[in-house]
Amino acid sequence: MPQLLEQRMRQSLALTPRLQQSVRLLQLSSVEFQQELRAALDSNPFLEDDSLSGAEDAAPDTLASADCDSEDGALPSCAEPITSGAEAAGVVAETPYSDTVTTDFAGDPYDHGPIREHSGADNSDPTAWVRTQPSLREQLQGTLCLYRLDERDRELAQLVIEALDDDGYLRQSLSELAALAELGTPPTDQELLVALRFVQSLDKPGIGARSLSECLLLQLNAMPDDTPRRDIAREIISHHLERLARRELGELQKHIGCSTRALHEACALIRKLDPKPGNAYGRPEDNYVVPDVIVRQVRDKFVVTVNPAVLPRARINRMYADLFAQASGTNRSPLGQQLQEARWLLRNAQQRFDTIQRVAECIVAHQKAFFLYGEIALKPFVLRDVADELGLHESTISRATGNKYMATPRGIFEFKHFFPRELCTQSGGTCSAAAVRALLKEMIDAEDAHEPLSDVTLARMLTQQGIQVARRTVTKYRQQMKVPPAELRRQM
Repeated sequence: MPQLLEQRMRQSLALTPRLQQSVRLLQLSSVEFQQELRAALDSNPFLEDDSLSGAEDAAPDTLASADCDSEDGALPSCAEPITSGAEAAGVVAETPYSDTVTTDFAGDPYDHGPIREHSGADNSDPTAWVRTQPSLREQLQGTLCLYRLDERDRELAQLVIEALDDDGYLRQSLSELAALAELGTPPTDQELLVALRFVQSLDKPGIGARSLSECLLLQLNAMPDDTPRRDIAREIISHHLERLARRELGELQKHIGCSTRALHEACALIRKLDPKPGNAYGRPEDNYVVPDVIVRQVRDKFVVTVNPAVLPRARINRMYADLFAQASGTNRSPLGQQLQEARWLLRNAQQRFDTIQRVAECIVAHQKAFFLYGEIALKPFVLRDVADELGLHESTISRATGNKYMATPRGIFEFKHFFPRELCTQSGGTCSAAAVRALLKEMIDAEDAHEPLSDVTLARMLTQQGIQVARRTVTKYRQQMKVPPAELRRQM
């Protein structure tokens, strides 16, 4: 076949760089957005941190000052803050774009009083007054300092403490620890074993265990000698822990030779033990939630406000922008492109918070019963309903609800929590899956502890109330609520 060269005309849709940035900023979480803004402040000379500026040269809020589309390199003019004014179903939107946010709502769980700035006269660090829970290693190191030990024993004890994981277990063997010791004479296994026993006695029983059975045995040995069924519990942990995990109570009773009541009491004693004693101490957590919006109840209305802590404190540097305009620079120059990127970032940030607030207002308006009565009043809701009401695409609503959180009087919830699946009822109506889970939780809380309700019984009780769900659906909802099955809930 001969090769041909021909021209064809066709039309296609392509996202402009500004629109691509707007879409990317919308789907970021609040923490990721702050990181993105910080990177822009570090790399773009036309952006400056508004929170570090003095009051004498403070410009209007950045999100408002970015509303300009001039292409001649002039400084963008300031505009009034934009607010979304949906007040349907008692939902009121406050203006989030202000440098100072004050609340005078009585009984507001999120109002902790005015924040006073530190004068800095004594050059002290305010974070030094923050109360923190010591970590496992810090607690053990502090207790170790109370003992008078020689240098070698102290080094071995510190070596064992540093080798503990967050659960409080020693996962490394003693031979591996001996290779890590920086001592003149390598320690023997007996010396490390003595150091391990000493560390196990420093604080909470179970710390420094090398296995689950050893952890539980250390906690049992720390109990008083007259603890009922302690000998049977020790026998189960030492030799029959796997049978207990498989709930082979008949085999356990046959091997131990005890009564049924004694076996159940010993199992109840084992269930009181902590399999991860290290979790009782503080640990550094990197995964924390910063709410994007705050919902407050003022009389019979719910007020939706963008969290002022996540609002960007950035603005265009007026001096640099004026110098660029006086130099007759063009937008095609590198500095002109950076100035345009700064304007795009601020406008897209404003649009991001505008969209998030509008979506939050729509959610609160449709799920007002949830804020009044709890999970059982949560209605079926889908993203398409929000998209139709706000006149946006469903993919935009999906980005606006992903990794976004809402602080309410009932706690902090992800936006997607307010979009439960729809279930049918016998009367032809609908209810949400969240309401069914709340109803199951109420049934389980009200059950007899000696005769707990099985999944089949729970499904039958829901059917009697007009909610048709299968037994496997009840099992799935129970597992989502982290509720054990009826056999494990039964108390003897």
